[in-house]
Amino acid sequence: MGNSNDGVLGHGSLEAEVLPRRIAALAQTGRRFVAVAVGDWHALALAEGGDLYGWGRGDANGHGQNEPTPLQVPAFVGQRVKLVCTSAISSCAGMEEGELFTWGSGGECGQLGHGDGERQQMPKWVEGLSRVKVASAATSYTHTLVADEDGVVWAFGDGPVFGLGDPDAAPQGRVWQPTPIPTPRVRAR
Repeated sequence: MGNSNDGVLGHGSLEAEVLPRRIAALAQTGRRFVAVAVGDWHALALAEGGDLYGWGRGDANGHGQNEPTPLQVPAFVGQRVKLVCTSAISSCAGMEEGELFTWGSGGECGQLGHGDGERQQMPKWVEGLSRVKVASAATSYTHTLVADEDGVVWAFGDGPVFGLGDPDAAPQGRVWQPTPIPTPRVRAR
């Protein structure tokens, strides 16, 4: 329910909804969905078994074009996605083998981790994390944080937010590539 700008509600319409209702396109798959992530104008749903569906605005739904109803994200057909997260303008998918893919708006902050601030309409592997297995991830409008299976926290995007309470520990400016940040190790679930 709510506003359906760019089809974010997944009902095939751009009309606002005042009551909650099941997303028919997802129900028709007969799949059990284990995670949902919603941005301002797009959404992702992860099915048991690792299939990923996206809809809404095209720059972050994984299709490269606006989709008012959920469709399987083509980049992940035949692969097993294990985690998803979104911000207002970008998305992340972590694979069963530990790789991380990001897409959407890179803004001027570099929160996609591809070394620049460019928009990435289709999922793209974050090469800077090739030596680690991603266990969890969270993304915001300006940065992304990732915990690897060893509990090391990696960050990219707007540097000053990485201080986590210690401004002297935070890099200044933008961090364009995944960088381990000086924090205690964490346990991802």
